[in-house]
Amino acid sequence: MDFKNKFYLILAGIFIASLVSSNLIFQKFFSWSPFGLYTFELSVGILPYPITFLVTDLISELYGKKKADQVVLTGLVAALFVMGLVLLADLLPHTDWSPVNSEMFTTVFGLFGPAVFASMVAYLSAQFVDIRLFHFWKRLTKGKHLWLRNNASTIVSQLVDTASVLCLLCLSNVITWDRFLPLLENGFLFKVMVALIDTPIIYGIIYMLKGKIDIAPYEETVENGEL
Repeated sequence: MDFKNKFYLILAGIFIASLVSSNLIFQKFFSWSPFGLYTFELSVGILPYPITFLVTDLISELYGKKKADQVVLTGLVAALFVMGLVLLADLLPHTDWSPVNSEMFTTVFGLFGPAVFASMVAYLSAQFVDIRLFHFWKRLTKGKHLWLRNNASTIVSQLVDTASVLCLLCLSNVITWDRFLPLLENGFLFKVMVALIDTPIIYGIIYMLKGKIDIAPYEETVENGEL
């Protein structure tokens, strides 16, 4: 297997691990005040999730839209598979000597099903928006200005993701509607900040891969008749 295919598998593995872990750990919330300028109150599930958008932008840039779509669908299958395993584990009774009893397990994972359903709907919407906007800007700028397509696609898709998942969680009574706007503001601002931070990261990775992986041509989607 050549380096290009090996690197694609590594990116896909990071994508799936980030997606699944964000769905597993989401019930814990934390507070963070960078430089005392703003106080974020966020789910810890938000920490690995922006990595998925960095990875799809990298795959879009290096391998093209088709490969990016493939890894998104693979991530969906992996997340649904893990959800099924967690729900099965929640149904099984604990032994007398089990260090984690059924009640404790349910407390941690009991909301996993409805929350992951909401997350998956938002996930698919946001990821496909991200990939298509990324390639729209790539075609429009004729393959130039990576920073523009990286940020423009990610910021819009993060707003779609945050609003969609919070709306579905409120409708399913996982969280109350009075938390919608504060969590939307917190989540979106945090994701925008991360999107800006990952711009030099994607530039650095692309630079290190020069001579090893050719960047996918911006004409790709036009030639294939895709949007």
